[in-house]
Amino acid sequence: MLEYGRLFSRSPLNFYHKVFKLYIDLSMLSCKRLPVQVRPNPLNLGVYMSTSAIYDALKGRRSISKYLQKSIPNVVLRRVLDAARWAPSAHNAQPWRFIVIHDLTVKRKLAEAMAGEWNKDLLKNEVPSDEREHLIKASVETFTSPPALIVACLTMEDMDKYPDKRRRKAEYLMGVQSVAAAIQNILLAAYAEGLGTCWFCAPLFCQETVKEVLRLPKNVEPQALITIGYSAERPKAPPRKPLKSILHRNYWEETK
Repeated sequence: MLEYGRLFSRSPLNFYHKVFKLYIDLSMLSCKRLPVQVRPNPLNLGVYMSTSAIYDALKGRRSISKYLQKSIPNVVLRRVLDAARWAPSAHNAQPWRFIVIHDLTVKRKLAEAMAGEWNKDLLKNEVPSDEREHLIKASVETFTSPPALIVACLTMEDMDKYPDKRRRKAEYLMGVQSVAAAIQNILLAAYAEGLGTCWFCAPLFCQETVKEVLRLPKNVEPQALITIGYSAERPKAPPRKPLKSILHRNYWEETK
């Protein structure tokens, strides 16, 4: 195996020869000595990716509702948020913006404001007062008890502009999808850091209220709220639809 410290010691041609040799060495290692599920990542020489670890994270992550009263180190939270930057996005516009809320006063102000809007909707649904009171109290607790909240927002400022409604709608949806991809990165990165999370879409039902509480500019739209912290529970995996029930081949009408 080549020594990394010596790669930059000679001429450029020698450097590239050594990089190529290193890649070959790593490839041979993956074939001869490493388990089948481990392969060198060709985009980052010397860094090994475990297929099983990736799938374990995808299947092991859970939506958490109960958190320990333990603060998240800033360096850890920054790593989680930095992972969001590496999500794919339409035109690479990266239309996501995030607000991290630690302050209990701000969390409570936001939670109570959203709960007030939800109460109006519950009244429209003719939900009994005692049930509404229970739901509202639980809602406020949900968004004030976690150590931190992450509010995921969308801005269209760097997205393409169109004169017609059809393409403007498509572009908006592309922005929403991009933010959702960034949120998924946050959930998986948090899991890798030993943190629990839960993705809520509550801000969609009271966007103007959220904007007012958090002082968002006009061109920034709240899309989701993520609770994050060290989990105080270990929930079981929720049921998933079998692959055959969601998969079609070539055409929708084809046999699954």
